[in-house]
Amino acid sequence: MFDSVTFVSLGPGDPELITLKGLKTLQEADLIFCPSTALPQGKSSSRAKDVLLQLGFDESKLNTFNVPMNKDRSLAIESYKAVAKEISDRYKSGHKIAVTAEGDAGFYSTIYYISEYLTQENIPVSRIAGVPAFIACGTLANIHIVKQEEELEVIPGIITLNNLKEKLEKGKTIVLMKASQCEEVIMEALENIQDATFHYFENVGIAEKEFYTQEKQAIANRKLPYFSLIIIRK
Repeated sequence: MFDSVTFVSLGPGDPELITLKGLKTLQEADLIFCPSTALPQGKSSSRAKDVLLQLGFDESKLNTFNVPMNKDRSLAIESYKAVAKEISDRYKSGHKIAVTAEGDAGFYSTIYYISEYLTQENIPVSRIAGVPAFIACGTLANIHIVKQEEELEVIPGIITLNNLKEKLEKGKTIVLMKASQCEEVIMEALENIQDATFHYFENVGIAEKEFYTQEKQAIANRKLPYFSLIIIRK
């Protein structure tokens, strides 16, 4: 496995949803890189690191890197370049390197940029699959997200009300990732789309933070956080 830098998918946040292959790879790694987010007062938060600590990993083995949550993408790009350079140097010096990703590493994952930079530097990369958030959401709500000949469309937080209506009229099930980025449209949809069910989720897989409802008024009363997701079915 470590003839490459390995990107390991952790799943949506529940430590028990990591795959056996992913867990074994992390256990064999010399150094594990984990994305983190800067918080006020100089603190930071890393869901990936929290998962690994719950799985019993030694903190000395974990190396967090900051991913700026800002509309100015230049800040994030500089962060990705810097950590890719560190990973490249460590790999060339003989370390077994794993990089963690929440959800699945190939599904709207920030590690894509790091992987691209490493590839440009001729560093071999590989990925281990994981459970994406919307699959875990379907399990929590105990629903079939799609069945038989139904179609699924996944949208990363940018859509208009009319476009949403058109997709639903075609019989598609819609997964709205990053719901906070289209909160205004979602609130309009709750009022204007009567013949659909809205399954709303926050922090799926995170103990004591997980939230699910299909009550429209309960959704309308919430301020949608970054880790929120909606599945809409006709």
